Amino acid sequence: MTPALAFRRLHESGCFVMPNPWDLGSARVLVRLGFPALATTSAGFAWTQGRPDNGVTLEAALGHLRTIAKGVDVPVNADFEGGFATAPAEVGANVAAATATGVAGLSIEDSTGDPSNPLLEFSLAVERIRAARQAIDDSGTGALLTGRSEGFIVGRPDLPETIRRLTAYAEAGADCLYAPGIRARSDIGSVVKAVAPRPVNVLVGSDFATVAELADLGVRRISVGGALARAAWTGALQAAREIAEHGTFSSLGRAVAFADINGAFAPEQKAQA
Repeated sequence: MTPALAFRRLHESGCFVMPNPWDLGSARVLVRLGFPALATTSAGFAWTQGRPDNGVTLEAALGHLRTIAKGVDVPVNADFEGGFATAPAEVGANVAAATATGVAGLSIEDSTGDPSNPLLEFSLAVERIRAARQAIDDSGTGALLTGRSEGFIVGRPDLPETIRRLTAYAEAGADCLYAPGIRARSDIGSVVKAVAPRPVNVLVGSDFATVAELADLGVRRISVGGALARAAWTGALQAAREIAEHGTFSSLGRAVAFADINGAFAPEQKAQA
C-alpha cells in the first residue's frame, strides 16, 4: 500500500492524531511512539533554520519534505503554507513539485500575510485550491489535498465566512478541510456538519479539548502545528536562561536521560531465528 493510500484510509472513519515533527529526529521518535501519520510544521522547520514562520524558500521546504517523507515509514502530510505563490498556475506548479517529494498529502492556506487584508479574495482562494487539485491529479500520486481557511488565526474569526470558504474549497476538490484556530465546540461541530462527509482537521495547541471530545464532535484528524516544537524550545530556553541569569544548572537535571534519547535512534534489533 502506498503512503498516500494509507493516509486516505485513515480519513475514512474514526479520529487520529497526526503530530508535527520539526526535523527527522523528532519525526522518527514520534513514529516509535505509535502515531499512524505525521505532518510537517512550517513554523517548527523555519525555527531550525533561524527564520520566522513563512520565512523559508520553496527549495528549502521541498528539501525538508523529502527528508521527512523518505525518512519515516508512515504517511507524511506537508504544511505547504500558501503554496509559495499567489497565482493559481504557480501554486499548481509548486504543488506538483511537492508531490514528487513523497508526501502523502499537503495543505494550502488562504492567508495573505498582510494584517490589514489577511485573507485572499474569495474567488482567487478557490481557484488556488482548484489548481492544487489539478496538479495532484496530474501527478498520479493520489496525495490528499487539505484546504485551509486561516481567518481564526489572522484576526478574522468569522464562522460563517470560514464555513463559506471551506465548503467552496471542498467543491473545488479539497479532500479534507481545516480552519486552524477554531476552539469552541459549537464552532467545530458547525464546521464538521457543513462540510460532511468530507473529514475535518482540528488544530490543538493547548489543552482546550481531548481526543475523545473531538472525536465525539465528528472530527476525523487532529494536528498540533508548531506546539511540539514550542514545547521543546520551552525546555531549552528555560534551561539556557537559568544558566545565563543565575549561573545554575538545575533545569539540566530534569532533562530526559542521554541514554533514553540516544536509544531512540539506535537501529531496530531483529529477532534471532
